[in-house]
Amino acid sequence: MSDSLKDRVREKLLRQLAEDGGHPVQEAEGDDPRLVSIDSDLAALEQASEGDLVIEQLAAKYWVP
Repeated sequence: MSDSLKDRVREKLLRQLAEDGGHPVQEAEGDDPRLVSIDSDLAALEQASEGDLVIEQLAAKYWVP
């Protein structure tokens, strides 16, 4: 398991994408709201710097310890 909360959240989001669709949102058929939400959250996570509140919000949303 990674050390930082940001890394753990990223791992969880990528795992969710793989479990829910198995491919990038751009290749998904239709507009699956779950995949779009996860993709959007992953983009927000990538823009956040360590210690940013958005990381903690995403950790709570996806139940990342």
